Amino acid sequence: MAELKKPVSAELTSEQVKRIREVCQQLGKVKGKVLPILHAVQDICGNWLPLEALQLVAKELEIPYGYLYGVLTFYSMYSVTPRGRYIIRMCESAPCHVNGAENILEALKEELGVEVGGTTSDGLFTLELTACLGTCEVAPAMQINEVVFGNLTGAKVKEILDNYRAGKEVDYRTLARTTIKPLAYPLDQDNMVLFANLDRIDPMSLDDYRAKGGYEGLKKAVTSMSQVDAINEVKTAGVRGRGGAGFPAGLKWSFTQPSPIIPKYIVCNADEGEPGTIKDRYIMEGDPHRVLEGMALAGYAVGASHGYIYVRGEYYLSMLRLQNAIDQAMQNGCLGKNIFGSDFSFTIEVQSGGGAYVCGEETALIESIEGKRGNPRVKPPFPGQVGVWGKPSIVNNVETLSSIPMIISKGGEWYKAKGTEDATGTKIFQVVGHVNQPGVIEADLGMTVRELIDRYGGGIRGGKKFKACQTGGASFGFITEDQLDTPMEYKAMGAIEGALGSGTMLVMDEDTCIVDVVKCILYFFQHESCGFCLPCRRGTRILYDLICKIADGRGEEADLDKMIKVAQVMADSANCALAMSPIFFIKTTIERYRDDYLAHLNGTCPLCKK
Repeated sequence: MAELKKPVSAELTSEQVKRIREVCQQLGKVKGKVLPILHAVQDICGNWLPLEALQLVAKELEIPYGYLYGVLTFYSMYSVTPRGRYIIRMCESAPCHVNGAENILEALKEELGVEVGGTTSDGLFTLELTACLGTCEVAPAMQINEVVFGNLTGAKVKEILDNYRAGKEVDYRTLARTTIKPLAYPLDQDNMVLFANLDRIDPMSLDDYRAKGGYEGLKKAVTSMSQVDAINEVKTAGVRGRGGAGFPAGLKWSFTQPSPIIPKYIVCNADEGEPGTIKDRYIMEGDPHRVLEGMALAGYAVGASHGYIYVRGEYYLSMLRLQNAIDQAMQNGCLGKNIFGSDFSFTIEVQSGGGAYVCGEETALIESIEGKRGNPRVKPPFPGQVGVWGKPSIVNNVETLSSIPMIISKGGEWYKAKGTEDATGTKIFQVVGHVNQPGVIEADLGMTVRELIDRYGGGIRGGKKFKACQTGGASFGFITEDQLDTPMEYKAMGAIEGALGSGTMLVMDEDTCIVDVVKCILYFFQHESCGFCLPCRRGTRILYDLICKIADGRGEEADLDKMIKVAQVMADSANCALAMSPIFFIKTTIERYRDDYLAHLNGTCPLCKK
């Protein structure tokens, strides 16, 4: 949640006033467009939101100024104080942290001559920290306006800044991708579901997508299948939510399809804010029509007529390519009215997030789409019955929806034959941290963690020994060397108190202090708490204070039990999954890496500079 600051005044030019009014008139006609309007106005005003601009927006939208201020201060990407021409966001997530982000931050501060939050005297750069950029495969990383720079060193930082000072600004629209190619293609193209088109088509070309069989699944569904037939095919496939929760997609759809309430909505959750999770960006940038087709198929199956893609605010290239794909699909009858001559009509719009991890939770995301602060709702009711604008809504992750076109076109049995009985199909796995080749692959579910690390991640960097792996994302447990042969599927990972989660594995070598990593993760959770419920608002702060006390050598062994108890109370009583997460990594690290904690309690940790 963004820090509360008093908005600074600035006289607007007549041109700025005109453009702000135009934005409000254009976007203000659509419900819930508060965030996109704030993004547009911030661009008009030069990377910040002066008091006069906010007052004008409130007047034009006919909403209270206090409400508008309350919304914008929830999101970290908005600023009510002046900023430079280029905003440098240095990532401080765990994957960047274990790869030396603090050293890069010091290099940035020295080169710029400012502290965090400061702007250089020439007005060019403002230095900020961000909880995660979603580019963990090139950690440590920073973003300058829309462009990501990864694998940073002190020398590379200086070179990048010198280029910007010389006017050599990078245009993100010209980039092939935000970061790097997938590590490998373990599957042949005929057996891939998600990466079949990556680097094989132009992501800006509808013709290329259709030449590879694109929109054939949608055509088949709307011309020859009933809604129930489509849902049953997804049930047969056994595909489960790929965002982390793992709930069966077909079952979720079947709860909403019978509802007589209209309109219904499809929401694509593209706000992958979990540190270590980078997979959805590859699909959106490399094969955006696949996402749209999956959404349209979900819409047909449940009787929805409109869809939202909620994309995290840092994913500029994803949003560009998704919007281009929507425009092309609308112009060519793949979206819009009477798709492929049927009675089915479906439209999609892209919405940008504002920098809030909690908006990855489905109801917080819905609140944000509606132009509100992203506080998770109390459940039940669930979105399938009461979602966007109080109407039935299906919320699925990018990867989940992108699996649907091939399930419909090739059949649920074809998909089910992949993976394992517990976890059917393919999955995008992500290996980051202390490996020689961080990145992503698509493979059948059931691959072991060891194979992912050694075969595709290239083994532990620098020939060092393995120490730990946080499984499934920042929310889940740590596993040890003797657990690496566990297949990556739901039951097996759960049995070792790990998780498949989003499919990301953060690998740490023998020189890693587990206490230091847990401190970084707990800082993330207390920073990203929305503050809506007491267990999370207070609990995340208590846990962070305790880990700081332990890390500084001021703690006692009883504090370890206290951390577990506090985290368990949070898991049992909090409103959403954000506060239900710390118990997993706190419990597993205290039990499995207790020596690291005891070394800090004794003030003798050899891995940390005291």
